Amino acid sequence: MLAKFKSATIAGVASLVVAGMLVSSPVMAQDNSISESHIEAAKAAVKATKSIENFDNILPDVAERTRTLFIRSNPAMSAEIDIAVNEAAVELIPRRKELDRVIYEVWARRFTVEQLNDIATFYNSDTGKRFAEMSGPISAMTIGAAKQWSDAISTDMVAIARKKLEAMAAQ
Repeated sequence: MLAKFKSATIAGVASLVVAGMLVSSPVMAQDNSISESHIEAAKAAVKATKSIENFDNILPDVAERTRTLFIRSNPAMSAEIDIAVNEAAVELIPRRKELDRVIYEVWARRFTVEQLNDIATFYNSDTGKRFAEMSGPISAMTIGAAKQWSDAISTDMVAIARKKLEAMAAQ
């Protein structure tokens, strides 16, 4: 049964892995032109702004998609699949540092060391911590407010245009 499972899924998984490597390789390459002190400043700013916390769910999400892929191919092995995928996920935990490094490089390429230090200083202040904590909810509420305003303006625009068209038709 295991041999049948392997042959049915290896080709699909291998193609996904190769595609993932082809897509991600250039991005994951380390930029050696950025000094380590610049990276450290970026790291401090990124951590202070809590900009990488949203990526903590990537590995569990990938594990769940992988689990689903394998279980679809062979539901009878779901217990073994759970064990294998969980073990693979644990093995991949140290690779999170790769993503963090790329994010630090992104920030380092866009801000000077001084700017990064200023960002970190602000976000480590009480006001900055509160701002970082409230950024998500405030963004969601802001988008909601813009949507409500857009809906209201749309309704008003239709009403105004209708009146104008009726006035033109009456002439």
